[in-house]
Amino acid sequence: MDARTTASTDGLSLGRLGQWIHEAVRRPEFTTDALQIVKTVVAATAAWWLAVYVLESQMPFLAPWVALLTVYPTVYQSLLRGAQSTVASWAGVGVSFLIGNYLGVGLWTFALAIAVGLAASRLPWIRDEGVAIATTSVFILGDGFTEQQPMLLDRIIEVAVGAAVGLVVNLLIIPPLRDRQAARYVDYINLRMGRVLITMADEFRSSWDTDRADAWTWEIESMETDLSSAWQSVRSAHESRRVNPRLHLHGPIRSSQSGGSADYDEILGRVDEGISHLRHLARTLREATYAEGEWDTRFREQWVEIVRSAGHAIADPDREVESIDERLAELSADLSADEHLPQRSWPLYGSLITSMRLIAVVVDDVASAREAREG
Repeated sequence: MDARTTASTDGLSLGRLGQWIHEAVRRPEFTTDALQIVKTVVAATAAWWLAVYVLESQMPFLAPWVALLTVYPTVYQSLLRGAQSTVASWAGVGVSFLIGNYLGVGLWTFALAIAVGLAASRLPWIRDEGVAIATTSVFILGDGFTEQQPMLLDRIIEVAVGAAVGLVVNLLIIPPLRDRQAARYVDYINLRMGRVLITMADEFRSSWDTDRADAWTWEIESMETDLSSAWQSVRSAHESRRVNPRLHLHGPIRSSQSGGSADYDEILGRVDEGISHLRHLARTLREATYAEGEWDTRFREQWVEIVRSAGHAIADPDREVESIDERLAELSADLSADEHLPQRSWPLYGSLITSMRLIAVVVDDVASAREAREG
């Protein structure tokens, strides 16, 4: 392999890496995850600073530890799970002090503290964060308990400080509204659907094979994964709007037509239908690679332009395109009047036209859904 070949291969690898990074950054959850990391770092660092420089704690790790446990994706979760973490940590402090003061710190008492903590963590009302009982006991007993004999009240205060800092940070630093994330998911999936249609049109114009059809199918299956994440985001939307100060600054998303809130269940249901129709279209084109005979030139050219227009309309709902449904109706009428069109071609052409007519309905719904979300 010469230097030019090596450079070309390296350039291709870097290009793929850059494309992967670009796609990863554009994914809807990237911003949410990045913000969650920032908030957690800020909360833990602030709690550590308070423990060291304000409380002058002998065990400054308790406050940042609880702060880490408190910063959840939504404010409601931070309140609920933060309260559980605080109670569990207080219980862990109590267990460690009882065992440390009355039984001492040794191999079997260390094991006893963990066993008691894990058993208590099975309580239904604290089960989600109950393991903090055992971990807090491990931290305190394993950090030189017998030498330091730290005050019980100080440890309780540090735990409370950590929980308070975590909650305050989640309240102040852009509390998440998951309906915004759901909106980004919808736009992202629509963009991918549009790109697949445009790619289909470009490749179908010249030639295509089963490998290309398989690539389309893989992309569509990947969309279904994103759609599952979108459904999960929608299910979390109501929770994210509880105890959220941003609601005083931003009113609920309204529909410009009905005046009601955007129905993401309905919107994602329509997107799900669009993906289903797109999958059927890709399967039909894949099976058509084995069909005998030549494609009708007029059908191929007109259908390709319709598919490309539909792709642009879904990827960019603000873009002006001619009516997809009307163009499909005209294509059907022209072909039905053609006496020279082979009879065996109609089932295939009819299936492709039907799939695109169903997708055309989704094209209209995409624009309506955006109006509902942005109205």
